Amino acid sequence: MSPAVARYRWLALVSYLGLLVWVLLWQFATGYSEHSLLFRTLVYVVPLLFPLIGIIRGKPYTHAWANFILMWYFLHSLTMLYVAPEQRWWAAIELLLTTLAFIGCTWFARHQGRALGLGLKKLKDEKKESGN
Repeated sequence: MSPAVARYRWLALVSYLGLLVWVLLWQFATGYSEHSLLFRTLVYVVPLLFPLIGIIRGKPYTHAWANFILMWYFLHSLTMLYVAPEQRWWAAIELLLTTLAFIGCTWFARHQGRALGLGLKKLKDEKKESGN
């Protein structure tokens, strides 16, 4: 793994784990939520756990699809910035961590995937190989 790819992996791993810890603190250590413990766990914590093992193991494909999950937290933080002035700092940190995790996951998946020969071929390349 090249040093640049290792930095992307580090950025993805640290910011993703930081987001998980931040969400846990925000949802369970503060008294801001009116929802039940079960609801907060299912909606805010469980989605982050789905790709966690693959991110820890450094799997490019998992880093790529983890971005779909990160978009939930991106939208949540933007919404909270707008509607809940008393929680702006919590939402701003969530937005920062989500953005960093998105950047790290995207670039790691792209560069490590290329290094491993993974990825989708372009249609014109497939046509050349098949002779059409």
